[in-house]
This record gives sequence, C-alpha cells and structure tokens, in this order.
Amino acid sequence: MAERQKEDSILLDEIKLDEEKSDEILAKYDREFAYRRLEGPIAKFVFLLAVAWSLAHLYTAAFGVFPSTIQRAPHVGIALVLIFIMYPAKRGSKSNKVAWYDYILAFLGFVVSAYHVIYYKELVWRAGVYNTTDMIISVIAVLLIIEATRRLAGPVMISLATFFLLYAYFGKYFPSFMAHPGLTIKRIAVFQWLGTEGILGTPIQVSSTFIFLFMLFASFLKKSGVGDWMTEIAVGLTGGAIGGPAKAAVIASAAQGTVSGSSVANTVGTGSVTIPLMKSIGYRPAFAGAVEAAASTGGQLMPPIMGAAAFIMSEFLNIPYGTIALAAAIPAVLYFTGIFITVHLEAKKAGLLGLPKDKLPDWKRLLKRKWFLAAPIFGIIYLLVSGYTPMLAAFYAIILCIGASMILKETRMSLNDIISTLEEGAKSALPVVAACATAGIIVGIVTLTGLGMKMSGGLVKLAGGNIYLTMFFTMIGSLILGMGVPTTANYIIQATVSAPALMTLGVPPLAAHLFVFYFGIVADITPPVALAAFAGSGIAQSDPMKTGVEAFKLGFAAYLVPYIFALNPILVLINLEGLSTPLFILRVIFALATALVGMLCIGASTTAYFVTNDKWYERILLFVAGVSLIHPGIQTDIFGAVVLAGTWFVQKSRVKRKATA
Repeated sequence: MAERQKEDSILLDEIKLDEEKSDEILAKYDREFAYRRLEGPIAKFVFLLAVAWSLAHLYTAAFGVFPSTIQRAPHVGIALVLIFIMYPAKRGSKSNKVAWYDYILAFLGFVVSAYHVIYYKELVWRAGVYNTTDMIISVIAVLLIIEATRRLAGPVMISLATFFLLYAYFGKYFPSFMAHPGLTIKRIAVFQWLGTEGILGTPIQVSSTFIFLFMLFASFLKKSGVGDWMTEIAVGLTGGAIGGPAKAAVIASAAQGTVSGSSVANTVGTGSVTIPLMKSIGYRPAFAGAVEAAASTGGQLMPPIMGAAAFIMSEFLNIPYGTIALAAAIPAVLYFTGIFITVHLEAKKAGLLGLPKDKLPDWKRLLKRKWFLAAPIFGIIYLLVSGYTPMLAAFYAIILCIGASMILKETRMSLNDIISTLEEGAKSALPVVAACATAGIIVGIVTLTGLGMKMSGGLVKLAGGNIYLTMFFTMIGSLILGMGVPTTANYIIQATVSAPALMTLGVPPLAAHLFVFYFGIVADITPPVALAAFAGSGIAQSDPMKTGVEAFKLGFAAYLVPYIFALNPILVLINLEGLSTPLFILRVIFALATALVGMLCIGASTTAYFVTNDKWYERILLFVAGVSLIHPGIQTDIFGAVVLAGTWFVQKSRVKRKATA
C-alpha cells in the first residue's frame, strides 16, 4: 500500500521545483515574499503576534466584531508592527537582522493603533473637534502606512497616495475642473486616521473581517494538502491527452486560484509542477511559462473564493458576496475555457502528445482515497449560498478543513501544523492590509474633495459620452494601474473613479464593478509589466518579455469578455429585460453555449490553427465570428455560426485535398 501511495505522485515528486528555488522566484517577482528570515527572540515574537492576530479574527468571526474603529485600528496596527519587523527598508537586502529604526517604526505602529483603543470613548464624544495630539498621531499613522506599503507594494502605490494627499492640500493650484479651496494638514490627517472614511474606511473594514478569514482559510487548505491533491488529479485527468500537461496547468490553476488569491504565488505553486511537465513533452519554455501565468491569473476570477477585492465589492455595492461570486462564474468559465482551447490548438498545431500513462498519477485512486479534501471547498460554497455571512462561512470552513484533514494519517494536521498555519495565514494577509489602508487614503481624499464625481464626469466627457471609448479608457487605466498596484487597491481606486462613469452611461453597477475588477486582475499578464508571466519565466527559464507576450496572447479572448457583459449583462446574470425565471435561465444557458463556441473561434484565430493551419484571412474571419458568438444576440450568433461553419468546411476540404494529393 505504501509503495502504491508513492507511485501516485512519483512523477510530480521527480520534477517539482525545490522549495528554496520557489521561494527565490517568489521573492524576485512578488514583494510580499521578499521578507527577512528571522531567528531568535524576534522570530518568536513575530510568531506569537501573528498567531494571536489570527486567533483574534477567529474570535470575532464566532462571537461578533468590535465597534468599528476598535476592530479596524488594531488590525492595521498589528500589520504595521509585523511589516516593519519582517520587511527591510530596501528590497533585496541580504541581512536578516532587524534595523534599529524598524523597531521604532514598529513601536509607533502599535502606538497609533492603541490610541484608538485607549481614547475610544473620548474620540467618539468629541468627534469633529480634534486637538494637536490627535493631529500628530494621525500624521504619524499616515506616514507609517505609506512607508509600510512602499516596502510591500513598491513606489507606484505610494506615489498615487502621495499625489492625492498633495492634491488635498494644494487643491487651489490644480486646473479648474479639479480645483478646490485646499485643506489643512490637520483636517487631512485626522480625517484619514481618526474617522471611518479614510484609512479605516470600507477597504480596511472588509480586510479586518472577511478578507483576513478567507486568507486564513486558504492557508489551512494549503497546509492540509488540498492544493497538491488538486494538481495531482488535474495531471492524472488530462496529462495523457494532447498537450496534457498544459491542460492540467489550466485545471489545477483554476482550482488553486480560488484558494491562493495571488497570481504570482499561484504561478509558482502549480507552475513548479506543470511548467517542467509541459517542457518535457516539447512545449516552448516561453509558452509553458505563459500557460501557467495566464491560468494562475484567472484564479482570482474563479468562485467561490475569488480575490480579496471581490469582498470589498460586496460592501461597495451592498449586495451579498454569494451574488457576486455567482455573477462572476460565467466570465470565469469563459476565461479558462479560452485558455484551455488555445493550449489544445497549440498542441495540435505543434503535434505535441501527452505523457505516458505509466507516468501519470492515478487520479481515480487519489479521488477515492482523499475525496474528503474537497469537503471544505464544497462546504464554503454551501454556506455562502445558504445565506451565512462570509465571516461565519469562512470560520466554519476552517473548522471543516481541520476536521477533514484528520481522516487520513498522511493528511492529518497536528497541533503544531494548526498553530503554524495560523501564523502563515496572518503573514499572508499583510500585503492586503497595506494595500487596503493606502487605498483608503486615496478613497478618503476623493470623498473629502468631491474629486470622484469630477473624475467620472471628466472621463465621460473625454470619451464624448461614447460608452465604447469610456470602457476603453477604463480598461487602459486599470491595466496601467495594475502594473504597479496590487489587484485589491487597483479595484478600489477604479471602483471609486471609473466605475461611476460606466454606470452614468447605463452599465448596471455590478457589471461596471466587475469590469474594473476583471481588468485589474489581467494586468498581471499584460506586458510590459506582467508579474505572473515573469514569475512563470523564472521557472521555465525563458525570456520574461516573450513569456509576457505569450501570456497576453493566451488570455486575449478574456480581454473581450468584460466589454460583452458590460454591454449585455446577461453573462453576469443580470435580468434587465424582466424575463421570467425559466426563460431567463434558458437565455443564460444559450448565451453561455454560444460564448464558449466563440472562445473556440478566438483561440483558433490567435493560434492560427483550426482544422489545419489558418490562412491570414481565415484568422480574421474566425476572430470576427468569435466576437459575434460571445456577444449574446440572435443575429450575432447566426452570423458567427455561419462564418465558423464556412471556415470549417473550407479547411476540411483543404485537408482532404492534401491527403489525396
């Protein structure tokens, strides 16, 4: 029996990157993994603080949250303490020793959060009447958050925050449509830290409740072996098919992406297995890295968990998270279907076969022996659909995950495993806390100065009231922001500035927010700064820019989907026509079916292969057919189907002529 268990994963064990190499790639392309490897008493302090932080969030999930600022300020304060101790001021520093000034910064992080707790009642009683001490504490808090975010997210994010702070102070010097009288430093600072509309606004509110718990849940899923189990099953299921390892990468990344919420981490996690497998059967290194990057990036779009920004969207729109997850399902299916079809056609074109059967994991046996590992994922879906709050759903799912791991000895989590997972979950939340806090600065200034309405109105005016141009400008803005701003912060900024412009032109709120959410995510595979693709190139040992271009081509069809659901939101389950439920369901099914066929056309166009190699004009025809089929509508569907059928017939005839020649 023991020998057979080893054989289930023998191939994966042979080719999987070692942990040290994976950590090196993660640290190179993702700032959140470039932390100090602490030792001694300070390491124990970080361990205890992180575990206590996780336990505090589990407590509030089970018994209810504290009053707003008492819940949120310590959440930010503990994050600041951990960030300044764990992350050096200069990225790439070889020293694991904590600098003296980082201890001071960490202490100040504790002080500014403790101020909220100690003087909570007094601050409530004199809300709006602030003294000099309030201002000093608030200024320190803002500066600490900007520095912490610089260490974790880089210069772009803090440059944006700094610009908005300067805008708030020097408002009268800006162009007429942006101008305002200007605010005092005291007004700006106390609004940001002592109120609940700036740093401690909606993003941090969601981070201190839903997001932290879901990231903790993701850590428990990883620790219990769910991710590796899903990868092994994916390889076993598809590894033997044409281009099998690439297809396995798509399936495994879709599954793991719902858990990790990080494009780069997902790329390295599943890519350490799938990229070497793809190279072993003949895929070009750049293409192998691109497949994994494109698939891993889409993980944040995949329900039930999605990326952290989806929880903030729930608060912004005041709709249940389950509704957002359900609405995102069809776009996510189209995204992964497009990539799956593209890798299949690429394999057909290059004549790439799958892996030998004797080297594949026995997926049936893996499923039979460890089926219970899927219980936490199905459990959280059931809880969310049943109306549980995201906090309670995540809390019960964590318990279910621990319970499921106990069934077999090889998956069983010990007490030490559980405690170390509490630590890992807390550490994984740090980048999100920093991003949400800094995004709160930007949102706070937009609210305080009324810039949001001006910007959205200016965007519509710039586009001349044309919805297509407005969507295009919004897309470009999201992609540019995504080059240097984390997905969560990207969404928050665009939801504040650009989404209202789309809604002004008639796009439903949910579709408008999903539009900016979607493009904020695919920025990770959009050159010239495609971090997920660059991480994939590190594993594939390929040229980063070539890998980024390949990833962009793989996900090209995905760039069209947001335009389609913004114009015709039936793909995000919005019933604008007021159809009866049975008729609406039929319309959705038909729209999904034709869109999937459209993805086939787009894939055939980008790979230049359908039944056989495409002529240049056939690529154009297939692309037009694909767009027509993805767009819901009888006329567009008929047109697309006719063009597709015609192209298939022409290529089939060409193949027959060659065969008989």
